[in-house]
Amino acid sequence: MTIPGLMQQNELMISSLIRYAAEYHGTTEIVTRTVEGPVHRYTYAEAEQRARKLANALTNKLGIKSGDRITTLAWSTYRHFELFYGVSGIGCVLHTANPRLFDEQISYIVNHGQGRYLFIDLDFVPLAEKLASSFRDVEGYVVLTDRDHMPETTLENVHCYEELLAEQSGELEWAEFDERSASSLCYTSGTTGNPKGVLYSHRSTIIHALGAAQNSAFGLSVYDVIMPIAPMYHGSAWGLPYIAAMLGAKLVFPGPKMDGESIQQLIESEGVTFSCAVPTVFTMLFQYLESSGKRVDSLSRTMIGGSAVPKAMTEKFLNDYGVKVLQLWGMTETSPLGTIASSTPEVDRLPPEEREEILSKQGRVQYGLEIKVVDEQGNPVPRDGQTYGDLWVRGPWVVAEYFRGDGGALLDEDGWFPTGDVVTLDQYGYIKITDRAKDVIKSGGEWISSIDIENLAVGHPKVLQAGVVGVYHPKWEERPILIIRAAPGAEPTEQEILSFLDGKIAKWWMPDRVFFVDEMPLTATGKIKKITLRETYKDCLRD
Repeated sequence: MTIPGLMQQNELMISSLIRYAAEYHGTTEIVTRTVEGPVHRYTYAEAEQRARKLANALTNKLGIKSGDRITTLAWSTYRHFELFYGVSGIGCVLHTANPRLFDEQISYIVNHGQGRYLFIDLDFVPLAEKLASSFRDVEGYVVLTDRDHMPETTLENVHCYEELLAEQSGELEWAEFDERSASSLCYTSGTTGNPKGVLYSHRSTIIHALGAAQNSAFGLSVYDVIMPIAPMYHGSAWGLPYIAAMLGAKLVFPGPKMDGESIQQLIESEGVTFSCAVPTVFTMLFQYLESSGKRVDSLSRTMIGGSAVPKAMTEKFLNDYGVKVLQLWGMTETSPLGTIASSTPEVDRLPPEEREEILSKQGRVQYGLEIKVVDEQGNPVPRDGQTYGDLWVRGPWVVAEYFRGDGGALLDEDGWFPTGDVVTLDQYGYIKITDRAKDVIKSGGEWISSIDIENLAVGHPKVLQAGVVGVYHPKWEERPILIIRAAPGAEPTEQEILSFLDGKIAKWWMPDRVFFVDEMPLTATGKIKKITLRETYKDCLRD
């Protein structure tokens, strides 16, 4: 018979993060390139005071009650940061909508989340005006700016953010309630069907931050200067607004400017040591660095996720700029940390080429998360780094079901969540993503990894982006084709690309055709939109 422990039962509250940062790291800066233009800087102590004023404004002025949703269409800025804490801190749910989605998907997400107020950045006012008639539950709008920059608008019941805060006292005791209460709502990218809502809790958010911050994961500390390029509406900027406050680390928000020049300027001027983004963002950064001769000397590590990282990108970061790349695999459904390619003593002892091969994978799990890789019959696959299987995960920061029951039951009888990714698992515990289940190419009964071909193709100096999809073939059922967006000023040929791949992949993996496009279709989160490529080229091998 077990007996209860005799320890205190404090609830895990998101508000405790900003309260800690304000009390013990109160002079540490939070820096933002604002939507209005200038760089804004203030401290954690000031951020918490303003988050308290926001909380008071929500309840006293807007009539918001515990459990209500507050929706945002906003960039990564200090005002959005205040919403992360001011909304969740009073028992409400922060619902971050992705403004880069199609209009129909934005309307769907806003309506599905049932937010009472919509907080919007200046440059999203026209978008809100266009879609306002489709918003069923939105009672009013708050523009994230000051009175001098308030636009004329056709929106009804509009408030100025800075005026709301100015009217309120900063006196507030952060509420304490059940740590399993909902804190924030993020939606999947909706590449197939409607986006689905993942409803995080205070408990899951704190435990995820603790797991992600450890040395074997993101490896962050109070000495880091953290710039989350991954936006706050995309998996809560990969948890970094919470992790930075937990550590008391300086934060730098890029605001709306995500081009290579703007990113480089912030890294250089603020001494950024750690950043994160999808590969397409760093491709733009490289283009600017190479054309300008500029450097990113303060940057020591960067985390790249969203899609597999090309080897050419990791090598360029390390060899040209001295930046170590950490590959991350995760999903909105995993808060988003799933695995990360940090090393171990065992891997460090391997010969250099073998060690680099291991660390080029999507990584290993951290304590708190479990994974299993199984075949089509549900049997565990060998840990040989060769055998493909479906990846399942479970843990305290993994989704149990989608918001409002979308998709029905998700978990198997033992509580495992199917990620939809096809992977291999090696003897050291590192997974390698070979494809999304929906993107898997099976030619003549054999697997072909589109990701491996893509990563090799972008190693060609004339290639900027590469996408591989399977299309119908009369003999082999399905064959891979390669779609290329050339580097600026380059004009590669099909034979040039195929010759580059020759000897690097199995001959039966070789794409049947290579096509060239001026623009690669991308999702709202910067991933190649393979559903569009498959539809565009579905009949290209029928003749």
